[in-house]
Amino acid sequence: MSDTSSPVPAERSALVLFSGGQDSATCLAWALQHHDRVETVGFDYGQRHHVELQARDRVREGMAAGFPDWGQRLGEDFVVDLTGYGAIAESALTADRAIEMEASGLPSTFVPGRNLVFLTVASALAYRRGHGVLVGGMCETDYSGYPDCRRETIDAMQSALGLGLDTALSIATPLMHLDKAQTWALAEQLGGRALTALIEEDSHTCYRGERGARHAWGYGCGTCPACELRARGHAAWTAALPA
Repeated sequence: MSDTSSPVPAERSALVLFSGGQDSATCLAWALQHHDRVETVGFDYGQRHHVELQARDRVREGMAAGFPDWGQRLGEDFVVDLTGYGAIAESALTADRAIEMEASGLPSTFVPGRNLVFLTVASALAYRRGHGVLVGGMCETDYSGYPDCRRETIDAMQSALGLGLDTALSIATPLMHLDKAQTWALAEQLGGRALTALIEEDSHTCYRGERGARHAWGYGCGTCPACELRARGHAAWTAALPA
């Protein structure tokens, strides 16, 4: 992979950590609305819900086709193989384990250091591709207690990466203080019903990777923590819509 020289200033150029889920899809729309040049990066860390990686292409294609202005700003996509990391950071997301609370007080879906690893790898790509902004869907309002989702953690990473790369690099987290209903509302604000319909149909959040049953909020098992959170947020958002 070579360096890229872009006519767009680094502070107007964003790299989105894009998993294919609801949150990262909303963040991608946010980045396309607020930046002149946007690329995406995904990570294959051996997650059980590998179908999420397949959803990435559908969401990207849907945004480019449905929103021509965004399509002109949407650039390349990259997928990084981190299966070695996923093997040593085993959790219920990477191994056949029950989804439950552990003695540590964290759920078994916690992947140690996941966002730290993702941000470090993404920063190297951003450096080479000329991006001055990383965009991630971390949130400390509706989350499972993951310590690497807190803005305090993100601020520390932003400082460390800026020092380590000797360049200005900001980490934007547009969902940090939103609950899931507000995240749905943000998507509607950014792209109207066309965008929320795209997220419902094509994004994937279910920890078990199920794409069988179609619910009002999208596809999923309906019982894992990710599905329950997405469903509750969708119900609260739709209940607040004008009649």
